[in-house]
Amino acid sequence: MIEIDASVGEGGGQIVRTALTLAMCTGRAVTLRNIRARRSNPGLRAQHLAAVHAAARISSARVEGDKVGSSVLSFEPSGIHPGTYEIDVGTAGSTMLVFQTIFPALACCDAPSRVLLRGGTHNPRAPTFEFVRDAFLPVVARVGFNAQMTLERPGFYPKGGGIVHVTIEPRSAATELVLMERGAIRAITAHALLSRLPDHIAERELNVLQAKLGLRPNACVTEHAEALGPGNVLHVKVEAEHLESVFIGFGMRGVPAEKVAGDLAQEVRRYLDADVAVDPYLADQLLVPLALAAGGSFTTLPLSSHTRTNLSIIQRFIPVTAETDELAPDRWCLKLRVPPRH
Repeated sequence: MIEIDASVGEGGGQIVRTALTLAMCTGRAVTLRNIRARRSNPGLRAQHLAAVHAAARISSARVEGDKVGSSVLSFEPSGIHPGTYEIDVGTAGSTMLVFQTIFPALACCDAPSRVLLRGGTHNPRAPTFEFVRDAFLPVVARVGFNAQMTLERPGFYPKGGGIVHVTIEPRSAATELVLMERGAIRAITAHALLSRLPDHIAERELNVLQAKLGLRPNACVTEHAEALGPGNVLHVKVEAEHLESVFIGFGMRGVPAEKVAGDLAQEVRRYLDADVAVDPYLADQLLVPLALAAGGSFTTLPLSSHTRTNLSIIQRFIPVTAETDELAPDRWCLKLRVPPRH
């Protein structure tokens, strides 16, 4: 039994999700204590329990402490079962975070799985459907993890109701990822998604992005969605020679559209100016697939507390070594070394 103090480092729900994934993939039981202890609403919330119950279902796990507010969780898997699953988060909680919890485990099976996810698809502080489809999945496919996903209906906070269909393929041969350069920029595009909100919000957002990023009008698109409730999310996609990066801004009540777009443009500009391959959010999300594959190296911005915490949890399950080198003030190299598997 691996014992983890879940209040260490960043201290958030990602510690729980990473531990669940690696418990399933390594077959090791884990107990987490002090879950989200420093948060204003400590303990497990409904969105975390959705991942716990999904993981328990696909791995026939014995679970203790799986209730709202619990600060201790014990999880003991007994084998991963491919198949057809329907997972309802039950709230507007992120379906993408639940997907990232179970994806590596189901990919380790010798048969494909199909998963229907219901809940939030565009959530603040979580990867959106577009980020996972266009940035995350193409990169992890290079190290052997393959999945395809389609969006039937988006789901925004607080209504939720999003529907995503996923097919997860058996993992192919593990390979090392090397992404030291992003290569030439081929295109930068902006996409504003609106549900039950006026057009002028998207127009104001896209006008700011055109001005700050030098985008052509035909590189900016507005899409209207039929979600259960109102919502607005703004994406900027940077298509480079070696990968695509997706940056996200969320329209929030009381926050001007110009600020949403301005903050997003600043984030994109920092990435472009740093001349790195992998953005900070993708860097964090690549760690588990790389640790389960053959490791790798990539350039990115300075590592966030979130990324460093995620790495420390991975090292409790897999004896990976990580090296970080500062190549320039805003350009770092992360090397993840995985011991040979026999």
